[in-house]
Amino acid sequence: MPTASTSFFGWVAFLLQKYGTLFLRGTGMTLLIALTGTLFGFVIGLLVAIVRSFSPAPERPGHHGALEGALCAARGTLLHLAQMLLGAYIQVFRGTPMIVQAVVIYYGAQYAGMYMDTTFAAIFIISINTGAYMAEIIRGGIISIDKGQFEAAHAIGMTHWQTMTAVVLPQAIRNILPSVGNELIVNIKDSSVLNVISVSELFFQAKSAAGAYYRYFEVYFIIAVIYLILTLTVSRVLRWVERRMDGPDNYVIHGSQSDSRAEIVVSRENEEEVSRSWKA
Repeated sequence: MPTASTSFFGWVAFLLQKYGTLFLRGTGMTLLIALTGTLFGFVIGLLVAIVRSFSPAPERPGHHGALEGALCAARGTLLHLAQMLLGAYIQVFRGTPMIVQAVVIYYGAQYAGMYMDTTFAAIFIISINTGAYMAEIIRGGIISIDKGQFEAAHAIGMTHWQTMTAVVLPQAIRNILPSVGNELIVNIKDSSVLNVISVSELFFQAKSAAGAYYRYFEVYFIIAVIYLILTLTVSRVLRWVERRMDGPDNYVIHGSQSDSRAEIVVSRENEEEVSRSWKA
């Protein structure tokens, strides 16, 4: 066991040897709740963004019967109510800290007679918190797509849902991928606030290790390095995914207005030149 004269790195080595398994267990829990919460949050945000992107069908006098017109009005009212509730959800969860949300949801559920497992509670809290942010991120991605693509899809008879899933979202998701990755990185770090409801993530495990020998600085230095390794690794993986989604550096355009058999090889270097020649 180290003594009072043991150096800083001597204590770090001792703590890693004695509590390495504890730190690994906490790291695994942190990754589990961050990855799962971000995935569920993305799904929640996607659904919320799609619902909020709906617009009520315009009224056409004489086009519908009385009953059908009443049903259209009822659907419009329900849609407006749903959008108001979803807007309130976004404002509440974006406007309050996650640590407060964790305490209110976890202990509020106990007050109502529902006792949640801490791991389930952690994933649930991160999911609904992330969903509020993802909804606005995805909505921004949808808005970034040219309106002409919406109009073209509707012109060939596609429904709003078909337009979203087949035309708009594949492009929007590529545009928002850096922001989605940033949410994952934020969740890896912000999962530490869940120690207030006794979730056994990395920070919670570090507190247990630090209290045994009162070496708080050395223990928190260790977990700071672990958090940094996690976030840097995730950043590199996401950059690789972005490059893969960019497609190949070289591609072939088949056919043109003048010759359907033509093939034009395009690379990153001559892409602008080819684009100018086509416009000319």
